[in-house]
Amino acid sequence: MRKSVDSAVAQQRLLLMSQLQWFFVDKLQEMAKELGVSTQFQPVEWLRDDGRHGGGLRFVADKGLFNRASINVSQIHFADLPDKSLLSATALSAIIHPDHPLAPSLHIHLSWSELKSGRSYWRIMADLNPAIANKLDKLLFDDTLRALSGNYFASASQSGDNYFYIPALQRYRGVSHFYLEGFNPDSNGALSAPENFAEAVISCYCAIVKQHLAAAQAATAQQKRLQLDYHTLYFYQVLTLDRGTTAGLLAHGQNDIGTLGSLPARIDRSLLASWLEKTAPPQNKLIARLLHVLGENEICEINDQVKAKIAQQIRLHYAHYPLP
Repeated sequence: MRKSVDSAVAQQRLLLMSQLQWFFVDKLQEMAKELGVSTQFQPVEWLRDDGRHGGGLRFVADKGLFNRASINVSQIHFADLPDKSLLSATALSAIIHPDHPLAPSLHIHLSWSELKSGRSYWRIMADLNPAIANKLDKLLFDDTLRALSGNYFASASQSGDNYFYIPALQRYRGVSHFYLEGFNPDSNGALSAPENFAEAVISCYCAIVKQHLAAAQAATAQQKRLQLDYHTLYFYQVLTLDRGTTAGLLAHGQNDIGTLGSLPARIDRSLLASWLEKTAPPQNKLIARLLHVLGENEICEINDQVKAKIAQQIRLHYAHYPLP
């Protein structure tokens, strides 16, 4: 059983995140129904220290409209651990990889942390990640972010670009990136309610996907190839560069499958291997570890068993090469 946090504000944040989670699940299932595609999200719960320090619930789907979809809400708390400076952290973190190559992927993260010192802050991320870029999608997504964030848009976009840049490949993970760290809303109206930001981004994304899928023909072999290549790049970026994913895996091993819920369902092993020489040390050694885990099949399925092995190899890698 999951123990509740004592902080009344943290309880309110958990309720807010859970409402956003249901909003997103409902929007996606409603879209699937309108498109005549059977899609069901399944709930999966996890516990931190057998529930003594919280846990989370995610809704996952990997059939119907989705190559992979994971919508997570979690809350952890450490009031009883004097060596921890964090009192509680509450987060919504979602990644959607549609099955059709013309529909872009989305990552959105909204979290609130409170420290035992009394300080609290938000972390806000949203990024559009297409396998096949569409200028109109980017314009709509950027315009939505700009309207929601006002004066924060320029700096958050720059921070997002910095975060999602892949030096070895000299490209970005997506086409639109937004990232605010250590953020507290002010009174100027822009981002005064981070939950409204998340809801508007989710609605914008669903409108983009629905527009593509309502008019889409069956995916061509070339489109599927471009998607597989992109999913391989996504895999590479998440496992070698994404600080949030790495920190989650290094903090504990009680939610490895959920922490790696952003990984696409399959990747191209040869393409990943071709980036080994381009990758600076020590991350090239991590790529070598991942290639060993993936086996020898050209197209590698990234199922739960593979995710568990990946998480183990990542912890072994950073035991040898600690993060700075």
